[in-house]
Amino acid sequence: MNLPRPILFAILLPFSILSAYALKEVGYLGIFTAHFHPAGLQVLTDLVIALTLVMVWMVGDARARGVTVWPYIVATLALGSFGPLAYLLVRGSASNALPVKSWA
Repeated sequence: MNLPRPILFAILLPFSILSAYALKEVGYLGIFTAHFHPAGLQVLTDLVIALTLVMVWMVGDARARGVTVWPYIVATLALGSFGPLAYLLVRGSASNALPVKSWA
């Protein structure tokens, strides 16, 4: 994935503002307790599945690039999408990207 940095910042800034607002209103644990009803559990489960897949991708990508990924994995586990967004910002632009491997 090679999104330009301005697009990543355009995603990160409003998401950060929304997250700060949610934390102010309900606190860190309140964000999770809001999901303990059937529809909320579905959304939470979907988020866990998606972020797990992203973490698997980050580990493989970082290994191929020879960089450490563990700070971003910890950030993902603690802060959700902030970890992958930070990884994408730090990992570099498309100019130093590795070729995409074909599964075919």
